Amino acid sequence: MTTRGGAFYDAPGRAGLYLGHRHGGVDSPNVVMEEPAFLDELGALPGLRVLDLGCGDAAVGRTLLDGGCASYLGLDGSAEMVAAAAERLAGTAGRVERADIEDFSAPDGSFDLVISRMALHYVADLGAALSACARALAPGGRVLFTVAHPVITSHDARPEGRRTSWLVDDYFRPGPRERDWLGAAVTWHHRTIEEQVAALTGAGFALTALRECAPRPERFHGNQAELARRRRVPLFLLLAGRLPDAATPPPPPSPAPPAFRRMTRPPARRPPEA
Repeated sequence: MTTRGGAFYDAPGRAGLYLGHRHGGVDSPNVVMEEPAFLDELGALPGLRVLDLGCGDAAVGRTLLDGGCASYLGLDGSAEMVAAAAERLAGTAGRVERADIEDFSAPDGSFDLVISRMALHYVADLGAALSACARALAPGGRVLFTVAHPVITSHDARPEGRRTSWLVDDYFRPGPRERDWLGAAVTWHHRTIEEQVAALTGAGFALTALRECAPRPERFHGNQAELARRRRVPLFLLLAGRLPDAATPPPPPSPAPPAFRRMTRPPARRPPEA
């Protein structure tokens, strides 16, 4: 049976299995690839109202609150993850609510930054989710998210032990793909990089960053074999965008191109008659 979204992590023992993988140090690709790229793109945090879609255990919420953000709200569809997030945020101004990404809504202009880490590939309609983000953001607000790289969502193998090869197939066929993840079947939605950028800009954002989260050597603590393995294939895609500032007028329309005129040769001149 294939399970999608937050409910996947509510199976007995699966949330703990995932969190052990997610925070697994050098053995976690999130730690050595996705996390440093994400932190690079966060920018200044003081005073920001932050919404985290698919927050998991809200580990990044503590980072944001320690960095001075004004508020942090994490949403997740998994009861297990919401419980873990509530425990992690205890004693802070952050809070967490149980909700699926597809169902979230907020009053216009409620947030300054929307983030999502490794959750939007569970969502069938990325454009609708990003449009909801745009409505929830104040003018000039930003969105920053990471997803499984399309090389990964277009590849499905069930190897025993660590992968040694990756076969990409049906890359330009978007849609749901059943995958083996944490020992069970799950549905991820495959989209090319081009399609994801189009969804971002179609929701009204200007693209500000596109990164493939190359491994960071300093995070491997001298483990050259693992560094070499992580350099073989991209695992993550990061995209960021910004809404227009309300005070900034839209650019003037481009001038119309000059009318096309067919070039014709002048009529041949006949020599004067004698």
